[in-house]
This record gives sequence, C-alpha cells and structure tokens, in this order.
Amino acid sequence: MLYKCLDSLSVKDVETSGISNELAEEIHQKVSEIVRSYGSNSPETWNRISKHVLTPNLPFSLHQLMYYGCYKDFGADPPAWIPDPESASLTNVGSLLARHGKEFFGSKYSDPISSFSHLQEFSVSNPEVYWKAVLDEMCVDFSVPPDCILQSPSEDSHISNPGGKWLPGAFVNPAKNCLVVNSKRNLNDTVIRWLDEGDDDRPVKSMMLKELQTEVWLVAHALDALGLDRGSAIAIDMPMNVYSVIIYLAIVLSGYVVVSIADSFAPPEISTRLKISEAKAIFTQDLIIRGEKRLPLYSRVVEAQAPMAIVIPARSSSFNIKLRDGDISWPDFLERVKKFKGDVFKAVEQPIEAFTNILFSSGTTGEPKAIPWTNGTPFKAAADAWCHMDIRRGDVVAWPTNLGWMMGPWLVYASLLNGASMALYNGSPLSSGFAKFVQDAKVTMLGVVPTIVRTWKSTNCIAGSDWSSIRCFSSTGEASNADEYLWLMGRAYYKPVIEYCGGTEIGGGFVSGSFLQPQSLAAFSTPVMGCRLFILGDDGHPIPEDAPGMGELALGPLMFGSSSMLLNACHYDVYFKGMATWNGLVLRKHGDVFERTSRGYYRAHGRADDTMNIGGIKVSSVEIERICNAADSSVLETAAIGVPPAGGGPEQLVLVVVFKDPQNSKTDLDQLRISFNSAVQKNLNPLFKVSRVVTVSSLPRTASNKLMRRVLRKQLDHNSRI
Repeated sequence: MLYKCLDSLSVKDVETSGISNELAEEIHQKVSEIVRSYGSNSPETWNRISKHVLTPNLPFSLHQLMYYGCYKDFGADPPAWIPDPESASLTNVGSLLARHGKEFFGSKYSDPISSFSHLQEFSVSNPEVYWKAVLDEMCVDFSVPPDCILQSPSEDSHISNPGGKWLPGAFVNPAKNCLVVNSKRNLNDTVIRWLDEGDDDRPVKSMMLKELQTEVWLVAHALDALGLDRGSAIAIDMPMNVYSVIIYLAIVLSGYVVVSIADSFAPPEISTRLKISEAKAIFTQDLIIRGEKRLPLYSRVVEAQAPMAIVIPARSSSFNIKLRDGDISWPDFLERVKKFKGDVFKAVEQPIEAFTNILFSSGTTGEPKAIPWTNGTPFKAAADAWCHMDIRRGDVVAWPTNLGWMMGPWLVYASLLNGASMALYNGSPLSSGFAKFVQDAKVTMLGVVPTIVRTWKSTNCIAGSDWSSIRCFSSTGEASNADEYLWLMGRAYYKPVIEYCGGTEIGGGFVSGSFLQPQSLAAFSTPVMGCRLFILGDDGHPIPEDAPGMGELALGPLMFGSSSMLLNACHYDVYFKGMATWNGLVLRKHGDVFERTSRGYYRAHGRADDTMNIGGIKVSSVEIERICNAADSSVLETAAIGVPPAGGGPEQLVLVVVFKDPQNSKTDLDQLRISFNSAVQKNLNPLFKVSRVVTVSSLPRTASNKLMRRVLRKQLDHNSRI
C-alpha cells in the first residue's frame, strides 16, 4: 500500500482508517503540531506520535498510516523506538556506565547512550574487567572464587577447545544463587506469579522467596532419598509450571543434572533423549490440561520406556492412573521426607565445568545434539537479560516456553538471578486468558515468538487487556515480521521489542537489541555483550566488521557460557572444523545467514545448512523426510524445507515430493499434506505443521548425490513472491 507523507495527510485520510470525523480532526491537529516542530520524517516525529497520539484502541490501520507516512522517505531501518536519555541512565547498563564509564574508556566516555557501542567492544576486548563487573552486579556467590575470568586458548592444554576456559578453579551452584538473600532480594520478595488456564477471573497466585526456598529444599531432600549417584541425570518432561521450576532448581541444587525434554514430544523423541543422556529418573505429569482437552503425558513416558518416573497430578484432576512398578506418585515422593520440611538443604557446590543441564538441538544427521550446560552457563543467560532486556528487581518476566527448550532454563535464571519474578501461565498463550494474565500479573518484560504474535494479531484475542505495565517485549526463535511487530508494540504504548537470537549451545544470545540504542522493526542493533560477529563472504572469510553485506554468520570463539563439548558428537568438528581464522583465533560456526545493513543493524535470513526453524523449534530436514517418506506408499522421496512467507516472518514447512510413478502427479496434494501432517505430528512433534506440498520430477543433487535443499528453497522462495 502507498502511504502519504505526514505533511500531506488530510483529515479525510486519517478518517479512512476507520475513526470518526471528530476524532480524525483531533488526531490530525496533534500530528500537524508535531510535524511543524520536528519535521515530517524524523525519528523524533515518530517518537512523539507513538507516545502522544496512538493508543492500543485505535485501528491498526491508523498506526500504519502514521508509521509508514513518517518514514516514507527515510530509507532502510527506520527506528520504531528510540531511547530517552533520562530513562537510559536508569537502566542496569546506564548505571554501570555512570559509575565505571570513565574507568573503562577514559576521556572517550560521555554518556550511556553514545558509549553503549564502546561498552560492547570493551566487553569483547577486556573480558576480565567486563565479566567481573557484571558478575558482581548480579551478586554471584562462588564458594571458591575463580583463578581468573578467562584462560585463553594459548594457555589451554586442550587446544581442541578454541573457546578457552572461563572462570577456571571456581566452585559454584547456580540454583543456590537463585535462592539466597542478597542486595537484590529479601525473603518476602515475590519470585513466581502464576495462574492456571480456566481460572482467569481469579487472582494471580504468587510465591515469595522464602516459600520457594522451602519447596526446593524439600524436593532436594526427596531426591537424595532416591539413592542416586551424585551427578546422575534426571529428566523433566512437564509443562512449564510452578512444580517444574521447583523440581528444576532442586535437581541443580542437589548436584544432579537436569535432562530437558519438551512436553510436546512423541515417545520416540522422548526415548532418544533419555538414552543419550542416560537419565536415571524422570519427572512427569499424568496429563496436560488445555481448555477442555486432556492430553496424556505419563503414558507417552511409559511408551518411551523411561526409567523410574515421579508422576505429578495435573491440576483439577484426580490421581487415579495405575503406575508402573517402580514409579512413584508425587505425594509418595514427598511423604518420604516430610520430616525435613523447612530444613535447609545445603547446596552441592561443584566445579564451574560440572554439568547442570543437558539440552538438545537438532543437527542435520537426524539425531539431536546433546548440549551440556555447565555451572557457568546460567550466568551467561542471566547476564544477557541484565544487559539487553534490563531485567532487575521489581520486574515480572513472562515468556511462554518449556524447560525442553533453552528459553525455559533461560527464564528461570534470567529472572531469579536478577532479583525479578517470573510469570507462568499454565495454559495456551494464544488465548484471551493469557492476555488477561499478562495484565493481572503486571508483566514488565514479555517474551514472544513471532508465531504467537501472528495469532494474537489475527484473532485480536488480547483486545481489552491493559498491557501498560510492559517495559519491553523480547522476541526470539524465528524471523520476525515488521508489520506484526509494529502492531505488537502498539499494544503496550510503543514499548521496544528487543530482538534476541542465539542458541542452546551459546547459553543465550549472540545478537540482540538494547534499551540504549534505537530499535528498528525485525532487526538487531548490536552483538550481545561479550560476543563478536563475523559475516563470511563467498570465499569463507569475514568481510570487514563495519561493512554492510550478507552471508553465513560466524562467531568469535571466546564467548562466556558457550558450549565446549557435546555428549554425542565431536564438538570441534561440529563448530570449528574448516572455519576461517581471525587474529589467530579460529571462528565458531553458527549456520544462520545474516545481513548487516548500511545503518549497522543485523537481520536474520534463515538457516544456511539443512536445518530449519519451525514454530521456534530448530529441526533437521532429515528427521521430517524420514517420516514423510514412509507416510504414503506412492512417495519415492521428499525434501523438507523452510520457506518464509511472502510478507516475511516465521518459516513455513514445505514438502517437495517425487512420486514413484510419474502418473501420480494427479494425486490430491491436499490429502497428501494431511497425511504428512498426521505422520509428523504423531512421530516427531504435534506442534509442527506442513503448510504446502509441491511435486517435482526429480530432486536437485550434487555430483556426489547430496540433496541441494538450498536450490529448492531459493526456487520456492522466488515462486512464493510472484
């Protein structure tokens, strides 16, 4: 749609957005006054309009009219939000710079906003100073302090680990750090707010720190009573609720290792993860309740031939299922140690390199990579939140997710280690009930994935909810769509969206937004603190760091919290083998295609390899193809690819099919799509959806017979935009 410049808008233009003539005249007058003062296409013009003219109850078409009219002649990357100097000085980073800016930069320091990019560079070039300062800011308590912050690879006898050793010699327990009283929190601070779907008209429930301590200690005592060897792996296959958070913290507090399994997984996927991790026990629920639906969970765990299960009853359901021999109900599990209720459980302090969590990320081989988080990784997650989302005491952090994905543990540590509380809605985030929960829990930081935002926008289910408590949104998991995120910002009076991209193996993000930089829609404004980004040219070597361009992304190897090993693959081969070097350091492979724009923003353009991102979940093409090849006897082979829709946004799953008999080209492709959907959802993940099926006579292959999915992706991406 063509939009007029703001200085050319008439009252009638404003009225055509769907408002009354009287209101159109009032808005036109306000906009005209702003344009006279700040010009027709400046960031400050949009800032004033978004803050003083637009409200959530006005039609979105009016928001679009103002935004696109303001930036009609601006060019690429117009800022949808700009920082306010006074507010910026009150952020975590602003406060740090006010106290240490001159110490860090000398005479170069002027103010937090103009010095933010200097701080990012400083965090990479001076890790000893930066990370000591941030760990002190977060009040991290080591039982044995580290010998130093970073032991560089040149000093590291294990040269196969180009990432060096972080915090060598330190002993710590991150769960204990979530529970202790310090300058960020006291015993009466609220640390969890939650509500069950269906109870939307009831008050939000809350738990104070002293209550969380008592619950975690009791579960830790009960874990010890199981008699497992210290360091044993214990799985959690549950929704993200107050019970799973307590269990997660108790496992880490007592020196065991969490195995993260998403509650949406089918039995084969559960089984694979249990075997790789060698889990000795598993926590699960009897059911998952979503509205009127009762989804079995314990039976899936049984079908996966899981080890000993501790089974928690779902809310409002009677516990009447028959357990396997050796399995334990939640009441019986706690009954064994009821005499210890209220007794402190002494945290098991372990070396920094000890495992706390095993998470999984799909590779291109069909088997998920098993990625251990160490005792150091939680502090990377929390530090990202401290710096880039400005999470602090008094904040309420919500992010619809699950402990099976990295954002589940991230949410636990990002909130609790920074003195904030987490908000958990035990139900679907795609409902008006969730929107009301965000309002009633007074959420200040709301994390999203673009698929959720798209549903909110299309159903308008958040209409009527007051989201004015939100200080920022954050988005990860998929490529964003600018129009949808303009709509999202407008729901909270134009608070910023902090785009955030990383990976399970990073322990957080490598590129992000910030409260101290202008934020452009669906774009990242900075490498994450402590991270250096490189865009590789066609020759496989980095283009100049400040030059615009597009290519495969590589990372500097020295990143605090990032992985240094895999349980079922060679870490060096996966992340470093064959990579270019920079200043003597071998770069770390990531695999996304990224663009650095002329204005210094970063944009994601999907995967460079043969994995894709469906609904915020990275998945191997091979896994999907294996299932779909067996779903219909007429199919010879398939290729699974992720293709962004024409307007941008999350990838859609497309299956390219070659039939055994060319005459089958007349097959009902919609029926085949339904068959593929059923097979994928039953055998892989019920959240995945095949959007389209297309047929070809043969699949493109290299001379060595490797399938060239990139060629198909390019063809289909082009066709989708015609």
